Amino acid sequence: MIATKSGVQTRKPKAKVPEYLIYEIMDGKPIHYKGYRDVLGGTKTYSEIMGSSSLQSLIVTHLVIWLGKQIDDSQFTILSSEAGLHLDRRNNLAGDILVFDNATLPIEAIDEFYAQVPPKIVIEVDISADPTDMDTDSYIFKKTQKLLNFGVERVIWITTQAKKVTVATPHDDWQVKDWHKDIEVMEGLSFNVGRYLTQKGSPFA
Repeated sequence: MIATKSGVQTRKPKAKVPEYLIYEIMDGKPIHYKGYRDVLGGTKTYSEIMGSSSLQSLIVTHLVIWLGKQIDDSQFTILSSEAGLHLDRRNNLAGDILVFDNATLPIEAIDEFYAQVPPKIVIEVDISADPTDMDTDSYIFKKTQKLLNFGVERVIWITTQAKKVTVATPHDDWQVKDWHKDIEVMEGLSFNVGRYLTQKGSPFA
């Protein structure tokens, strides 16, 4: 609250959050990076909230390398590192791993802007969005449904704390599996996060 010349107290205007702390735009509303309030409060720096956990990074890197060895580069292109997707003027989303059909996203369409066509596959590992903007379950459901409506054929969410994998497709019921189960990415192509971590000797397997 602040005092005015008339002596009436009014609520202090809410400070605008800097754009660099915005992770995504969903339905025209900003979704901020997890921990952005700590940056605004001065208890953390921007760089401290931007990095992925080492476990998240290990899984993403493993899947990118594995996919790169399995799929035909002349038919598919893999984008990672929070690759941006422009769905429409009110929705800009990011993805950990996006697999595009080259017929949908030819090399000449890859530029300095967000991709504006749907990838075939989206794989997410954990959540970078701040839960104060939207609770975790609502965020996963809403983002997944938007991606499917956009034309994505399969959305796969890996959550490291729960050790679960959610698989969503446009025409089938969504499935939640233990991450020690084989997860199909495309026909005849499956990965197993739990088995990979076990083979690596990870205590998180």
